Amino acid sequence: MNAETGKYIIAGGALIVIAGIVIYFFHDRLHWIGRLPGDIRIEKENFRFYFPITTMILFSIMLSLLLWLLRKL
Repeated sequence: MNAETGKYIIAGGALIVIAGIVIYFFHDRLHWIGRLPGDIRIEKENFRFYFPITTMILFSIMLSLLLWLLRKL
């Protein structure tokens, strides 16, 4: 372990706290997450299949941009 690893752990913890705060205060406005066009959703009587591919791509892009910004600092 070195100082660089500590920075990443602190940044990850801060992101989790920020995500928790956003979900806590804005849960009623975030209903679109997981229901974007391209998310696969099959619901039948005794079966439910859900694969949020578009949502995962969107979060991946956002996370990549955030990590790129953190590396620039």
